[in-house]
Amino acid sequence: MQSGKKIRVLIAKPGLDSHDRGAKIVARALRDAGMEVIYTGLRQTPEQIVETALQEDVDVIGLSILSGAHLALFPRIMELLRQKGLTDVLVFAGGIIPEEDIPELKKIGIKEVFGPGTPTEMIIKYVLENMQKRT
Repeated sequence: MQSGKKIRVLIAKPGLDSHDRGAKIVARALRDAGMEVIYTGLRQTPEQIVETALQEDVDVIGLSILSGAHLALFPRIMELLRQKGLTDVLVFAGGIIPEEDIPELKKIGIKEVFGPGTPTEMIIKYVLENMQKRT
C-alpha cells in the first residue's frame, strides 16, 4: 500500500443469514478508524462477494456468518479469490464459528477468526497491523 492511501475493506454476509447487526458494527468501527468500508448487505453468494472485492479493489475482506455454513461458503470464496488473482487480499471472519472449525478455516487462507463479543478495537488493531506488514 502506498502511504496516505486508505485501507479499503469489504464487509460481507455470505449465505442466508438475516441478522447483520454485528457486521454493521464492525463496518462502522473500521470506517471510524479511517478505513474505506464497503458493506455488501445480506444474503450474498460467494460469487457476488468476490466480484465486489474485485470491482472495489479492496485490501481486506471481513466475512460475517451466523448460519453455520462457513465450512461450505468460505472455501468457495477463497477458491474464487485465487481464481481472480486476489491472493494478496487479507481475509478475516467473524460470527458464530465453533473453535474446532478455526484450524480448517485458517488452512484455506482465512487469516483470523473473531468470535462474538470481540472488541472492535481488537479487529481494528488486527487490520492495521496486518496491512502495515504488507507494505
